[in-house]
Amino acid sequence: MGPEWVSIIALVALFVIGTLLPINMGALAYVAAWLVGVYALDLSEKEVLAGVSGDLVLTLIGVTYLFAIAKNNGTVDLIVRSAVRAVGGRVALIPWVMFFVTALLTAIGAASPAACAIIGPIALGFAGRYKINPLLMGMFVVHGAQGGGFSPISIYGTITNSVMEENNLPSSEMTVFLASLGVNLLMAVVLFLVLGGRRLMHMRADDLDDEMTDDLGDGGGSGSGGGTGAGAGTATMTATRTAQALGVRRDQVLTLVAFALVAVIALAFDKNIGFVAITAAVVLAMLSPNEHKDAVKQVAWPTVLLVAGVSTYAAVLTEAKAPEFVGNWAAALGAAVIGALVLCYVGGVVSAFASSTALLPVIIPIAVPLIANGGIGAATFVAALAISSTIVDVSPFSTNGALMLANRPDTISEPRYYKQILTYSVIVVVVGPLLVWAALILPGW
Repeated sequence: MGPEWVSIIALVALFVIGTLLPINMGALAYVAAWLVGVYALDLSEKEVLAGVSGDLVLTLIGVTYLFAIAKNNGTVDLIVRSAVRAVGGRVALIPWVMFFVTALLTAIGAASPAACAIIGPIALGFAGRYKINPLLMGMFVVHGAQGGGFSPISIYGTITNSVMEENNLPSSEMTVFLASLGVNLLMAVVLFLVLGGRRLMHMRADDLDDEMTDDLGDGGGSGSGGGTGAGAGTATMTATRTAQALGVRRDQVLTLVAFALVAVIALAFDKNIGFVAITAAVVLAMLSPNEHKDAVKQVAWPTVLLVAGVSTYAAVLTEAKAPEFVGNWAAALGAAVIGALVLCYVGGVVSAFASSTALLPVIIPIAVPLIANGGIGAATFVAALAISSTIVDVSPFSTNGALMLANRPDTISEPRYYKQILTYSVIVVVVGPLLVWAALILPGW
């Protein structure tokens, strides 16, 4: 058995074990990299470890450290609060506020699950209070997270752009970002129209609040299934009003300025985003050392381990020539464009059960032969792969989908909500990669 087959079989085993067992896939990837690299490819241990990208690891640490500080000092709450106040009582705009706030959080560096964990409970609380379809609201949060997830300073964007650079592919940061935002925005529009969004246009938050007050005053609306929802809604409103009374603090303004400077310095002056982000985080920590002394503990260390391990194994795959092997097989299907479709589906199906963050460093190098020999544009192909591998995070088996299920409002039972999310995720997995392929790859073929 050739080394390419050994590395591919180990990759499949890695994803299967990481999906079935609660083990960080990065740790599994390090084990696979060591065993395959040393015993199948005769690499030294130093050569195996040389595969990890120091730039990528630093970027993940710097960006998530900065976001942890923003969360600690209330800047994230400020962003959410300001966006919700902008609704002005129009219920139909609440899902869109949740979409764009979540997109903003991932765009400035929050991990997609972190953004969903922050916004999901708030959004689904609004869904229960203002009679918004829970599936609509939950999926808006997930699609928002994925829509902003490929900005040049985001985690997904950083991973994608770094992998493209390492594989000598011409990168187009804004192409991948705008394509992801556009696809997820389109899916949100469809969801809005199908799941009752037009009905919401005639509803006002003040009217619904008055109805709830009347019901509570009459002793109604608080039966065995609804008491928790009303209490949660009241608690959310109380917290919001308290936060509004606090106003904007100096440290929050400085944090917002820091985010803006990181984006400008990294993009306009072409400086390493990891160094810039961690410098901004350290400066903010120095200004309020006691408040942020534990912020470093909130760095997404499991994600850092995940990406470091998988990127190391991706280098071993490349050394084993597995990407060329799979890419040439896909190209041999008759047309490179068909091979591209196959890879889009591979990304979608695998990511629905496994980590999108882990998959991106693996699947992009596999596309290199099709880009080099098949005449497919690098930016659009990578965008199609990236989107196909992340829009399926609506699945209840993924972290984002599971977060929406865990925070369901009391207006819907868990089995029913699970069935709704599962049905929608199956539709996305079956149709999504095909539509993305048709929209991004076919026009340039």
